[in-house]
Amino acid sequence: MAEETAILGGGCFWCLEAIFGDLKGVRKVNPGYAGGLIPNPTYQQVSRGDTGHAEVVQVVFNPETISFRELLEIFFSVHDPTTLNRQGNDVGSQYRSVIFYQNEVQKDQAEEVTEEAALLWPDPLVTELEPLKDFYPAEPYHRNYFHLNKEQNYCRFVIAPKLAAFRGKFASKLRS
Repeated sequence: MAEETAILGGGCFWCLEAIFGDLKGVRKVNPGYAGGLIPNPTYQQVSRGDTGHAEVVQVVFNPETISFRELLEIFFSVHDPTTLNRQGNDVGSQYRSVIFYQNEVQKDQAEEVTEEAALLWPDPLVTELEPLKDFYPAEPYHRNYFHLNKEQNYCRFVIAPKLAAFRGKFASKLRS
């Protein structure tokens, strides 16, 4: 089975990891950092907002089951791509809406889906489209964060409602 990867940033990587991890055809989701100025940043460095990195997820998927285009369509429906450097109470450039493409095919598809998504939102999109230079995996304690910390307040009041809305909207695309 040939696999592909998508690197997407749309706020806190804990939310995106929980959402994309539920999809058929997604083999794994790795939280991490991309788009910054220093190699191998830490969560503490990125959280300060001065490294240029975004919190992202690396989505490893089977394109025969779910396409890059479908992942992008879901991406635009699970975060607000009209708020600059912000998702809810998460504020800073590390929470920006961004697609890091890895080749010209991904770039072209990202441009197309972004144009289509722009028609669905009342305000202009601020989603950045950048070539991927480096992806740095987040520290191990960030992996599978929501599922391991469901009682934590951020998980209960931010991630859980977002995940429930996603599951209702995309039930046909979820793992059994």
